[in-house]
Amino acid sequence: MRSKAGQKEFQFQLMALAVIVILVHASYAWLIRPKAVAWAATQSELSLEEKTMGETAPLVIILKDYEQEACMILFLWALSLMGYKAIQLKSHTALLDQDFVQIEDGRRILPEDARELTRRLQSLPSAEQRALMPRALLAALHRFESTRNIQDVSETVTQLCMAEGERQESELSMVRYIAWAIPSIGFIGTVRGIGMALSQAQSAVEGDIGPVTDNLGTAFNSTLIALVLSIFLMFAVHQLQLQQERYVLDVQDEVESKLINLLHVTREVRA
Repeated sequence: MRSKAGQKEFQFQLMALAVIVILVHASYAWLIRPKAVAWAATQSELSLEEKTMGETAPLVIILKDYEQEACMILFLWALSLMGYKAIQLKSHTALLDQDFVQIEDGRRILPEDARELTRRLQSLPSAEQRALMPRALLAALHRFESTRNIQDVSETVTQLCMAEGERQESELSMVRYIAWAIPSIGFIGTVRGIGMALSQAQSAVEGDIGPVTDNLGTAFNSTLIALVLSIFLMFAVHQLQLQQERYVLDVQDEVESKLINLLHVTREVRA
């Protein structure tokens, strides 16, 4: 069950990456770079005619280089991965309002009742069984039926919730890697721009500073875009992680109140 969910998520990641690469590259090829070239040509004509330069460089000039394109692809891909996780989390959080145990008020759960409650949980749709709440209830009932020890049940639920939190943490490793890679790509653009500017130093000495300023613009713009995107991305990562941690704690509290507090073990009276 878990492997099928992992395969589905992996397929979504690949499909999302392919779609984002196509859309971003198409927007760069047909919109951003043509507009940047047209604006640069206009500014060049104005400088040749010794007229006042036009308005401040538009956003397309800042975004036009290959490093910025790569950063945009990674940024949107990371958002799609987090969106997938957020949708899953929302659907699982909605299950907290359901009463899977369905115990009447004032009734206690005995070890003999665990098997019937287990059957109810096992009859749930597979999508719901993958959620933490049904899994925690099922693990608690199995433990209660086998050990008849309420303390063991509580420890089992705690360990399961801790393992779920660690799993959610590990599944965000790709997003964290992207958050690290975006500034690194921006730094690559900075190095490339400065290197190209230094290679045009001779033309600057001769009075033509246009190539130098263009390459320095590439260096600074790539760093600017990479840092801005990484700031927004890390904020989104921390928000998602906060929601995941709250969800795990809420599940633990719900299992405690709806199941563990209702467990009861009859003590045998010795003659």
